[in-house]
Amino acid sequence: MKASKRRMNCSARILSTGSVFRYRLSSTNSLIIQIGDISKWFINGSNDAIVSPANKGMVEDKDVTPKTKIVCAQAIHNAAGLDLLRACKNVPEVLPGVRCPTGEAFITPGFLLSASRVIHTVGPIYDVDTNPAASLARAYRNCLRIAKENNIEYIAFPALSCGVHGYPYDEAATVAISTIKEFKYDFKEVHFVLFSSDICDIWLNKSDELLKD
Repeated sequence: MKASKRRMNCSARILSTGSVFRYRLSSTNSLIIQIGDISKWFINGSNDAIVSPANKGMVEDKDVTPKTKIVCAQAIHNAAGLDLLRACKNVPEVLPGVRCPTGEAFITPGFLLSASRVIHTVGPIYDVDTNPAASLARAYRNCLRIAKENNIEYIAFPALSCGVHGYPYDEAATVAISTIKEFKYDFKEVHFVLFSSDICDIWLNKSDELLKD
């Protein structure tokens, strides 16, 4: 029943890299969900951006699980080259050791990445943040805001805060997709490039629920 319902609410394309599920956000914008390596994602290398989960120092990513780290922050930095790390270090500290507070976002060039830009953001730690839903929504919202300000038309997200930050997948999906809907007229495509089938399935189920026609 889940697969049937999903096909009713989105058009699925089977590609060599796996299944890609497309949902209509508006007449001009689509939400696209897939499993993959976000560091390899791009549309045209001109007005596209990927979102990288960062820690507050924006230097080393010690705040993610090894599994998430491979396909998100570390893979992005490895693919982009050392210039991306230098760009992160050039972001001024707002507090000692803090360049990007929780929920904030910064944009840098993509350097050696196929995507033109990288947007760095810090998601909340679920059991530490006093209002994790608000902080997670702010992270997504600030990424989308800064993308819009920089004329980005295609943007790809990982599942923010779903590593050792401990955000429950179902709750994280609700926040992510609900916040994306606020920008349904501002982009051509918003992508989620997710690191496992279990989290992808939750994102699809939540999209079926929240993006009903």
